[in-house]
Amino acid sequence: MAVPKRKTSVSKRNMRRSHDSLNNINIILDKESGEPRLSHRIDLSTGMYKGRIILKKKTKENN
Repeated sequence: MAVPKRKTSVSKRNMRRSHDSLNNINIILDKESGEPRLSHRIDLSTGMYKGRIILKKKTKENN
């Protein structure tokens, strides 16, 4: 069975764990609707992305 020859120092252990931290979610307020959404994603309330309509809203006439 493999056993480490030396104890891993606190510095080495923490350097290995440096990528384990959590990142913040980038939530912005939409310019058109004012609702919060993720950046670089379609606004589901209006269906717009970069000023263009990507999704059409469903209405009762065109289900």
